[in-house]
Amino acid sequence: MNFVTGIHATSSALTAEQMRLDIVAQNIANAYTTKDTDGNPYQRRTLSFETVLGGVNNAEKGVRVAGMKKDPTPGEEVYNPGHPHADAQGMLKLPNVQIATEMVDLMSASRAYEANLSVARNSRSLATKALSIGK
Repeated sequence: MNFVTGIHATSSALTAEQMRLDIVAQNIANAYTTKDTDGNPYQRRTLSFETVLGGVNNAEKGVRVAGMKKDPTPGEEVYNPGHPHADAQGMLKLPNVQIATEMVDLMSASRAYEANLSVARNSRSLATKALSIGK
């Protein structure tokens, strides 16, 4: 039995889910940032994953982050003439981040991370038991 392939796949999934958790945290932290580095309101970021098949006989399997992109959905505009980033008509463009959506993504990524961590723990336990059979 080859435990290394399974551990490699689980490890890559853990890394990908950690990056997803980081992006969700970044989105939540910038939910009210009305002026980003480009001068526009912050835009929600999302990750896309891709399957990895490589090595000898596709032995190295897993997942990796294919890329990060900005969500093009426009944010809400509110009337707030006292805000320093409001336009001449007093309209303020807000980020397109919805806290409820981000919390759902956070729970989903957290549960996926926990599931992969459980797989890693069980694989280690199984390998330890397999090694102790010959004693």
